[in-house]
Amino acid sequence: MMKFRFRRQGNDPQREKIKQELFAFNKTVEHGFPHQPSALAFDPELQLMAIGTRSGAIKVYGAPGVEFTGRHRDTAAVTQIHFLQGQGRLLSLLDDNSLHLWELGGASRDGGGDKKEDVAYLEERHAYSLPGRPGLDSCSMSRVTVLLLLRSCDLCVGTEGGGVHFLDLPRLLLRDNQSLLLDQVMQSMPDDYRCGKSLGPVESLQEHPQLPGKILIGYSRGLVVLWDIPSRKTEHLFLGKQQLESLVWERSGSSFVSSHSDGSYCVWAVTSGNPYTHQPMSSTIPYGPFPCKAINKILWRTTPSGCPVVVYSGGMPRASYGDRHCVSIQQDKHHVTLDFTSRVIDFFTVHTMDLHHEYDDPSALVVLLEEELVVVDLQTSGWPSIPPPYLAPLHSSAITTSCHIDSVPAKLWDRLCVAGESQGMHHTHRSWPICGGKNLAPPPKQQELLLTGHEDGTVRFWDVSGVALTPIYKLTTANVFHTDCDPNDDVLDPSNDPDTQEEWPPFRKVGCFDPYSDDPRLGIQKISLCKYSSRLVVAGAAGQVIVLGLSEERSDHTVDISTVDLLQDREGFTWKGHDRLEPRTSPTPFPPGFQPLVLVQALPPASVTAVTLQAEWNLVAFGTSHGFGLYDYQRRTAVLARCTLHPNDSLAMEGPLSRVKSLKKSLRQSFRRIRKSRVSGKKRPPSTPTSKANAALADQEEMAPVQRRIEPRSADDSLSGVVRCICFADTFLRDGTMLSVSLVAKTKFKLTAHEGCRVRRVAMVTMYSTAQEDYSENILVCLTNLGDLHLFTMPALRPQVRYECIRKEDISGIASCVFTKYGQGFYLISPSEYERFSLSAKVITEALCSVQLNRQLESHSSDDNATTHQANGTHRNPAEVFTDDPQSGLSSPLSSPLDSPLSMADLSLDTTGDLTVEDVRDYLATVDEAENNLRNITEEDARSPGILIN
Repeated sequence: MMKFRFRRQGNDPQREKIKQELFAFNKTVEHGFPHQPSALAFDPELQLMAIGTRSGAIKVYGAPGVEFTGRHRDTAAVTQIHFLQGQGRLLSLLDDNSLHLWELGGASRDGGGDKKEDVAYLEERHAYSLPGRPGLDSCSMSRVTVLLLLRSCDLCVGTEGGGVHFLDLPRLLLRDNQSLLLDQVMQSMPDDYRCGKSLGPVESLQEHPQLPGKILIGYSRGLVVLWDIPSRKTEHLFLGKQQLESLVWERSGSSFVSSHSDGSYCVWAVTSGNPYTHQPMSSTIPYGPFPCKAINKILWRTTPSGCPVVVYSGGMPRASYGDRHCVSIQQDKHHVTLDFTSRVIDFFTVHTMDLHHEYDDPSALVVLLEEELVVVDLQTSGWPSIPPPYLAPLHSSAITTSCHIDSVPAKLWDRLCVAGESQGMHHTHRSWPICGGKNLAPPPKQQELLLTGHEDGTVRFWDVSGVALTPIYKLTTANVFHTDCDPNDDVLDPSNDPDTQEEWPPFRKVGCFDPYSDDPRLGIQKISLCKYSSRLVVAGAAGQVIVLGLSEERSDHTVDISTVDLLQDREGFTWKGHDRLEPRTSPTPFPPGFQPLVLVQALPPASVTAVTLQAEWNLVAFGTSHGFGLYDYQRRTAVLARCTLHPNDSLAMEGPLSRVKSLKKSLRQSFRRIRKSRVSGKKRPPSTPTSKANAALADQEEMAPVQRRIEPRSADDSLSGVVRCICFADTFLRDGTMLSVSLVAKTKFKLTAHEGCRVRRVAMVTMYSTAQEDYSENILVCLTNLGDLHLFTMPALRPQVRYECIRKEDISGIASCVFTKYGQGFYLISPSEYERFSLSAKVITEALCSVQLNRQLESHSSDDNATTHQANGTHRNPAEVFTDDPQSGLSSPLSSPLDSPLSMADLSLDTTGDLTVEDVRDYLATVDEAENNLRNITEEDARSPGILIN
């Protein structure tokens, strides 16, 4: 194994300087949808949206590339967030009853002696907690239930005990002697309404849209109070009799709307004269008359047509649709019930906020769900969805694999974008309504793709060239096979549009989050894309390998099917795993985009563990737990199939049910031990030769709990085990002067990086210097099972630096890590989010943005205490630097063409074992040989037409 002995003396200062110019570890961007969102807010003046999560994070979004992130000191859930409009400040309420004020700060950027625009970041400024701890009966009365930010820049707080308190902003100081207590409200109520019942918690607070200082206070019992803050008097009481859920003003202030627990909403007129209103102007149960669930929130927006747009959540018939997650939109005779696959957290409308404007005139509806964000265009007929440029759910189906593509050719990029646009038939082309802030990051020098394979058999293409992770195109492979879906379903056929089918309520499926898979065998396990030939290979969990080509036209054709038997008719093996998927044998419609050319079915149908594509030779190679195969997809013939199983390892063929026998045997032994213990106290019969033999046999069986026979295997048995890596490469297999095109298949890895760590990911990357434009080095990056990143020089394998990247307990994060060619990487920090990091001091993708505020950006000190809760700016972790030979790494970098389809730099290995130095040098020549050969050999005369199998 590789053991590194570090020499602490005699460090080369020149080499240390080069390391600082090459390497720097930064966690830069969190791509995807926030995990477990719990609160939503919108600043209509700055056009910024904020999302709070259960883990205490706050994320602010604007135009694509404008992102800010902050985290509370405690990991309590964020229950409410509110913007101070136009100020770049927002207020958060946590479930521990604490209030926190956040604001955007600024730091100037200097470059070349010229002062540039301020880069904004988010940081916490103040915190406050009302007296009392939640959870105790004596203190629960002070628990905050609702917040209202007044136009006077004061804060109004409603509590569970029915009290209303006022705080000064931005200092979060409680105003003495200005609180409205429940006793004062009870005194103004008529006697017949009291009935000895409590009013309950404050459920809603709403300020008058035309008269600042007048607020509506809604109590859970149904009472609504119009309260004048300056005079501290009750102006009007609305004596509702149904449990209250929410309130909203009509724009003119002449009326307001209340929603209730019985699925109804009421319109109340605000008039002068009688101080009491007993009945609303109108009361409606949209989905009655049968019992309905509560309408949790309602919005009432006026329009120039005179018909208001009414938006509300909930209200479904309790018996038939009580489990649906819905938001309804109504305007005149138009009625749509948006049906989602996850719980509704909150929603808002984008509308005119100018007080001098007569109407709200809403343009968009933004709905935050537990698993995705949906935006609906309210100005286009039919209310279609607006495709999101970011915040798309990565986990619409569980992610099973991922692949990164650097430097995507412009032609391929354009064709993918066109194919993706053709898939958005039910989407509008209206611009994204959340467009605040300004992205200061320079435009990307290259286009980058992130491909994610999913459990439902889909492959999604994402633009990761910048900060925003934008969906481009989705490929579906389920239509190649017979599944639970109707084989005659055609997504391009308008007769299959569910919107054309009449039903009540008028449901419309919205959003793309769908956690259910028709068949787990559809799950994508490996992906390989050739960006030069536009050929794609996807491999699944049932041994299916699909070769696809990119087409700009719709096609109806039958997919060619071939089988490759990896067992090669070996006797004595029985596969007891799942069956293969049944392919469709009739012509199938395929939309523009990647269309299947041939289906290669590996037998036995075990999950594919490795796949690679050589488009120049029209070859695809794949490996499973039983062997590997090489297939010519142009001639539709199998070139070779090799079984990697040991001849005596018959149990490896029994699939996932092979442990049933061991379980039965273990239970049998357990019962025998129990029976033996019960009779141990009884008088034993006289011993006989037969009884002695039976006792010896039972003791031997108990002493040997091993269920499988361990066969001795030689150390050079390279064909045993799972094929974990397979690739085409230009290697010096024949001699040190002649490059050969080779297929390399490996079943074992024996790399011990440092102190017994196991390597989980390996990749070759190119690091560019920040000081010299023409200087770079080829580096081997290893991710261990402890979450550490080790960097080694190539080809000498001398250690350079080590970074702590992922927590060792985060097994899914380590397993999902993928590297880019130029020193960046991605790994899952939740089922819906990728963390992006950079190992390069030069190549960094981070959010650099500014926001135009009504106040001047304040620059704060950047000491350690102040930056712990800031967002933007990279999160730098200290590096552990290895000292090495002073001669290492000082030569110019290898000049091999790293963008070649056969380049080993494109190789990212998924390892589960150990890799020795000898195994690495099977692929690499010595340092001197490699440097001499690469100086004298060109790519044209180095290629050999033969294919060698190692």
